[in-house]
Amino acid sequence: MAASCQFAVQARCCAGSRRSLDSLPLFSSSRDCVGFKSCSKLICGRREVLLKKKVGLKVCCQQGGVAVIEKNEVTRQTVDGSIAQLSIVMKFGGSSVASAERMKKVAELILSFPEERPVIVLSAMGKTTSKLLLAGEKAVICGVSHVSEIDELSFIKELHLRTVDELGVDRSTISELLNELEQLLKGIAMMKELTPRTRDYLVSFGECMSTRIFAAYLNKIGANAQQYDAFDIGFITTDDFTNADILEATYPAVAKRLHGDWTNDPAIPVVTGFLGKGWKSGAVTTLGRGGSDLTATAIGKALGLREIQVWKDVDGVLTCDPNIYPKAEPVPHLTFEEAAELAYFGAQVLHPQSMRPARESDVPVRVKNSYNPRAPGTLITKTRDMSKALLTSIVLKPNITMLDIASTRMLGQYGFLAKVFSIFEDLGISVDSVATSEVSISLTLDPSKIWSRDLIQQASIQTFACLILANKQELDHVVEELEKIAVVHLLQHRSIISLIGNVQRSSLILEKAFNVLRENGVNVQMISQGASKVNISLVVNDSEAKQCVRVLHEAFIENGFLTELETADPLQTVPTMLRNN
Repeated sequence: MAASCQFAVQARCCAGSRRSLDSLPLFSSSRDCVGFKSCSKLICGRREVLLKKKVGLKVCCQQGGVAVIEKNEVTRQTVDGSIAQLSIVMKFGGSSVASAERMKKVAELILSFPEERPVIVLSAMGKTTSKLLLAGEKAVICGVSHVSEIDELSFIKELHLRTVDELGVDRSTISELLNELEQLLKGIAMMKELTPRTRDYLVSFGECMSTRIFAAYLNKIGANAQQYDAFDIGFITTDDFTNADILEATYPAVAKRLHGDWTNDPAIPVVTGFLGKGWKSGAVTTLGRGGSDLTATAIGKALGLREIQVWKDVDGVLTCDPNIYPKAEPVPHLTFEEAAELAYFGAQVLHPQSMRPARESDVPVRVKNSYNPRAPGTLITKTRDMSKALLTSIVLKPNITMLDIASTRMLGQYGFLAKVFSIFEDLGISVDSVATSEVSISLTLDPSKIWSRDLIQQASIQTFACLILANKQELDHVVEELEKIAVVHLLQHRSIISLIGNVQRSSLILEKAFNVLRENGVNVQMISQGASKVNISLVVNDSEAKQCVRVLHEAFIENGFLTELETADPLQTVPTMLRNN
């Protein structure tokens, strides 16, 4: 910019609040003033500066105190004139970008951190993925001529067209994708089948449209952005459609593409979450429901970024499900191991596999609330001080099936466990928790498939009945195979309550937990303490599960039990306290 353009800016820090220029008072003193002339450079106690073409300017103190946003293109440079490198990933879920208004809020949130150079990862808008799946199921049976009448297709079209109109973005941004979507559904109707490969391609339209809309809006307001489909920038996966794994070749490929493009043109990357490309088939794959978190952590690992931010609709990871118990509290700090156990056993905040890339590269993950950006959220790191930690969170996984399997052979029969688990492997069923002796095994499993569970929530009565029948047949087949080598007792309508915390103090946790459950007349049917050392799982009846979560939360988190432990001798005082309770 011209050297003759000079600018003097002084602003009082508003303790992290953001206010428009019109709302700021002008002061005559040099201490509390905002003085403006034409502008070239702003230095605010940090190394990076923001330059704007034409007349727009974003002004921020180091704590984000003041912001003025105009429709002008932003470039980011360090004080020596070089291009600053990408610094963080910011991932936003479907509820965060569910409407035009929400997209505006997310854009405002992103631009409120001018010191950052973010990679943005987005999910599909709102319930788009579920609607796409239901549209595909209906297309199988409705006939080609009736595809355009599918309610879910109409909903998707109306939502996305309304969004681009309200954002002032050209409809051509997504019109081609909407036409392609309808043609795909007609193809499904013609073939009368929806294969896993086609299912993945179908649901990919959600992320492809949301990212195109959002990138177009950022460009409209002057924040230079570039949209990317993950399957085109190096996300290489296995060909396990609907639940693919990212391959190691992904990381150098993604780093090369994003770093190279940023160096040539520092535009904010807006990347589709959830998607990849099969390494053999070359077809679009998905990473399983919630896989946008995995996309974000994979990018963080590939680029070696400072932090991965996962923006949700809750104030971080909570001590329990607020739908079960409204007094749930945010957890300020977790380890990757704790976060993975929370996700696997039912917490909806994070994808079960999403922690792996971040853990491998030791990149911190911060879970924040896009509806409440000032909330501190939850920081997830490789390690944390566990000396005073006891119980971190209580997670409920309902509608679990429990199997008691006893060997029909004499004591000491070797190979029994191997035979049991080979049956589960052959049937493709994952086991949740296990308790064993030499001649018997108790285990829990959830035979529902990922997609079926999602469809159950919105399916018609006829579809729901079909899914229930399919799950019953699956369980019957499991029992039939196991009965060839053992005596099997099938126990349904059970729940797993997972106590996530410091299992090195498991005696304290179990003593308190069993006292509380006994007082409430609850009988624990199975207990499992995994090798992770952060999780103890208890199996109870479904009908008792929610009440168990409530009373355990009250006992451990609300009634000062953890605070008492911090000042007590864990070897002597605590057991006495527990007995007195």
